[in-house]
Amino acid sequence: MRRIIASALVLLCAGSSFAQEKEYPKPERMTPGMTEFWTPQPAIVTPGDILTDSAPSDAVVLFDGKNLDAWVSANGGEAKWPVHDGVFTVDKKAGDILTRESFGSFQLHLEWCVPVGITGSSQSRGNSGVYLQDKYEIQILDCYQNETYANGQTGSVYKQVIPLANAMRKPGEWNVYDIIYTAPVFNEDGTYKLAPSVTVIQNGIVLLNNFTIRGTTEYIGHPQVIPHGDGPLRLQAHGDPSAPISFRNIWLRKM
Repeated sequence: MRRIIASALVLLCAGSSFAQEKEYPKPERMTPGMTEFWTPQPAIVTPGDILTDSAPSDAVVLFDGKNLDAWVSANGGEAKWPVHDGVFTVDKKAGDILTRESFGSFQLHLEWCVPVGITGSSQSRGNSGVYLQDKYEIQILDCYQNETYANGQTGSVYKQVIPLANAMRKPGEWNVYDIIYTAPVFNEDGTYKLAPSVTVIQNGIVLLNNFTIRGTTEYIGHPQVIPHGDGPLRLQAHGDPSAPISFRNIWLRKM
């Protein structure tokens, strides 16, 4: 009998506990509109026309086949590389050229061509480069049936990384670079708070995918971390003895 009474008391207490549980509102049912927002709307940018090589509507046009007004000589004064037939060609004796304007993060479009009949091998064959913020070189080189050290090939961050592919077209055909660059942010002590990074696409093929740049690109020695702000683009007049390369259709979108 005592066991029966004890069991009844347990059930009674349990029932009383359940009866005292508080009911809370259930979550509202989700609707599509709960995860949609309408502002801010993206800026409208008119794409360039591939048939006329025009740039996007918000681009800074750095060369449209007419002149080098957007560039200066790295040695001072006007850029002296010759412009002809809608392109311009490296003048190795005149030295490098720089954009007049400085930039932070950007999307860069640049087309370049190695001349037919070029001679030389390894790094002495159509060598040039485009320097981002005048600090970090993306290698330009004729790697069509031309081997060189892997971290100095076309599309490398010079001497820092091996490209994912060799996408060179043969001499006489135009190569297209599309480069997406994120500028660095520095700590007060001069170290990287956010290191620079770059994606390089050549002729529609990804060579570098958001690669973290380790520092300046050095011919001798290791990369250096040098604090800086916005900087110009630099096109290199490399001193190798091969025939000079040409450029056309260069534009940049600030990001």
